[in-house]
Amino acid sequence: MNGRTARDDRLNLRASREQTEVIRLAAQISEATVTEFVLGSAVAAAERVLVDRRWFELDDANWVAFHAALDRPAVLKPRLSALLSEPDPFTG
Repeated sequence: MNGRTARDDRLNLRASREQTEVIRLAAQISEATVTEFVLGSAVAAAERVLVDRRWFELDDANWVAFHAALDRPAVLKPRLSALLSEPDPFTG
């Protein structure tokens, strides 16, 4: 992320003294301002979260295979069905 892009929005957050010091030190070591460091880190983390939910990058052959798998009728898996019929070990 380019730290010199126009910034029209403001984010407010609270941090402990220890968190603030860790962030300041990391920004200093990275030769970035605290704002650049926090925004860059937050955007990178947000992109990692979002990419798992909305972005698939496949070459042509794998895209065709992916679509074929989606279009294929479901196959009954008796052992999986039995497993899913058992009580949840975490909730009883």
